Amino acid sequence: MNAPQNPSVIPAASIDPVLARMRQIGASLPTTDGVACFNHLYLAVTEDVAGQVQDAGFEDPDFLSALDVIFAGLYFQAVDADHAHQPVGHAWAPLFDARKRTGIAPIQFALAGMNAHINHDLVLALVQTCQTRGLTLASDTPQHRDYLRVNTILDRVEQRIKAEYATGLIGIADQALGRLDDVVAMWSVARARDAAWTHAQTLWALRDEPVLRAGFLATLDEMVGFAGRGLLVAVLE
Repeated sequence: MNAPQNPSVIPAASIDPVLARMRQIGASLPTTDGVACFNHLYLAVTEDVAGQVQDAGFEDPDFLSALDVIFAGLYFQAVDADHAHQPVGHAWAPLFDARKRTGIAPIQFALAGMNAHINHDLVLALVQTCQTRGLTLASDTPQHRDYLRVNTILDRVEQRIKAEYATGLIGIADQALGRLDDVVAMWSVARARDAAWTHAQTLWALRDEPVLRAGFLATLDEMVGFAGRGLLVAVLE
């Protein structure tokens, strides 16, 4: 096995093309489209993280930048597959299948996308980033501490976007609002990211066990898809 590389000498890819692609996706879709709702949230999160990575005292900002680029690429793969009329994975299928369905609030679409992207894609992105940069997925490392610090940024943006989406729900029935609150309460970005790190550690441990690795990924894909469908139950008249 090759010796781990020094991550400080591996330049991180620029986040600018990622932001440009997200803006292009947003501009190409009607605002009511379910994928557009997720893209709006994801763009806001990425802009905030990118704006703070170099100035917020992170221990390994290049790791976070590299992770962001690889992570976003998995979302773009799903968008490109759908555009080419090819099937997307189980994790993403609920969002793409329901993107034009009525009775679903924009925040539900946004959270369903976050579910697929964090609970599934982030697992893959963490492993790929660490492999590329010669790192391991250990806890209490500079990379893990930075990863946890990002939760604060994500939580702030998530709350802002939830409030923004909530303004469009004024006037709907209290019963519908109650059902929507129940759906939104199912989701926590911090818990999802904690689970993603643990799942990535499991995937890392299985890197030399192709059969077990494939089984783990297939099960994860299906379970994330199941959760996504739960987030997309119709709550509006």
